[in-house]
Amino acid sequence: MRFRELISLVSLLMPWPLRRALLVHVLGYKIDRSARIGFSLICPTRMEMGPKAVIGHFTLCKWGVDFLGLEEGAIIGNLNWITAVPLKGSSHFGDGSDRRPELVVRSQAAVTNRHFIDCTASVSVGRFATLAGCRSVVLTHSIDLANCKQGASPISIGEYSFVGAASVLLPGAVLPGYSVLGAHSLLNKVYTEQYFLYAGNPARPVKQLNRDMKYFTRTKGYVD
Repeated sequence: MRFRELISLVSLLMPWPLRRALLVHVLGYKIDRSARIGFSLICPTRMEMGPKAVIGHFTLCKWGVDFLGLEEGAIIGNLNWITAVPLKGSSHFGDGSDRRPELVVRSQAAVTNRHFIDCTASVSVGRFATLAGCRSVVLTHSIDLANCKQGASPISIGEYSFVGAASVLLPGAVLPGYSVLGAHSLLNKVYTEQYFLYAGNPARPVKQLNRDMKYFTRTKGYVD
C-alpha cells in the first residue's frame, strides 16, 4: 500500500477537523476549512478544495490521479470511481509528455453519484455544469488501432452544461458551454455551438435551446 493511500485510509475514522489537519500537513493537500470530505478514500498526488467544496461518501480517487481540484462550492457526490494511468511507472503513453492526469471541477459545478471518470488525460467540468444522474462514463484513454498504441486526449464539459444519466464521453470529446447532452448519449467529438441539445449514438445537435432557461442563468450551483 502506498503512503498516500495508507494515510487516507488511517484518517477515515477520524473526526473531520483532525482528518483535514492530517491531509493538509502530512500529504500537503490544500483544503479550505469550510470544505469537507465524507467517508471516501481520496489519494491523488495533489489536491485542492476551495471554500464549501464537498466530496461525498464511498467515492474512490486512486493514486494515479496527479491532481484533483474542486473550486468554491464544487461537489463530487457518492460512489464515484476516479482513476488514471499515472505519469510515472507505466509503459504506456511514452510520447504523451504533456499529458495531465487530473480532474478539475470548477466553481459551483457538480459530479453527482455513481459515475466512472478516467482522467488519464485532463478532465474539466466547467463552472455551474452538472455531470448528472448516474452511471456515466468519462474515458480519456483508449487504444489507437491505426498505430497500435495507447492514446489519451482531454475531455471538457463546458460551463453551465448538463450531462444526462448513463452517457459516455470518449477521448477528446468537448461539450460546449450552455448545452445539454441527452441521457444514454455517446459524445466522441468536439462540438463548439452553445445552447444546443446534443443526443444520440454518436451524439449530434438535435435541438436549439432557449438562452433564457433558468438553469443557464442561475447564480447558485446546487439545483433545488
